[in-house]
Amino acid sequence: METITIDQQNILVGIRPIEPGDESTLYDSEVTSLGRSVTKVRRQSGAARIVARTLLGQLGFPQLPILKTRSGVPIWPPGILGSLAHHDTVAAAAIAGTKRIAALGIDIEPNEPLPENLIELIATPNEQRVYDLHLLKRRDLFVLKEAVYKAYFPLHKQFIEFHDVEIDIPARLGHVSNSNCTFSLELLISNNVIGFAYSSPT
Repeated sequence: METITIDQQNILVGIRPIEPGDESTLYDSEVTSLGRSVTKVRRQSGAARIVARTLLGQLGFPQLPILKTRSGVPIWPPGILGSLAHHDTVAAAAIAGTKRIAALGIDIEPNEPLPENLIELIATPNEQRVYDLHLLKRRDLFVLKEAVYKAYFPLHKQFIEFHDVEIDIPARLGHVSNSNCTFSLELLISNNVIGFAYSSPT
């Protein structure tokens, strides 16, 4: 696992390649919570949980199952919140203590162009005016909005669409219009595009 440092130092982040056999690392209870998932999904979920368990171990937690709710939100130990993410070849996780961070989401995508037919689906009319085509063709807005959703949903139990989220990249803020809720953002770009959304306790 590779540990990643971001500006918000209260958040621990790790990534690792997804490898054959990662599905076998899942606890029986985790397999049950995943339902009738195909091997690929179990492998991706296993890899993300390997990262999460490694990060939790850095905070002194023993190896333990990371189950999920019916809506798909991971269940963390008391005093911890976190988020899991993966694409076809890489898995990631981010965790933090609830005394320092109130909401947290991570998403990861390969550093490849976004299919052009998805630009209008993901970017709001305002974002299409503000950002040039080069940025709109990247996956930056996609991962940031996915990260915002993962931070937002556990707090509000509401599904939101891409156009419900407005991303201000220079200000590093993501705003959910229908609830007047704003998250801090970070974006890391290398072989992968990784987006983070978080908020601090009020």
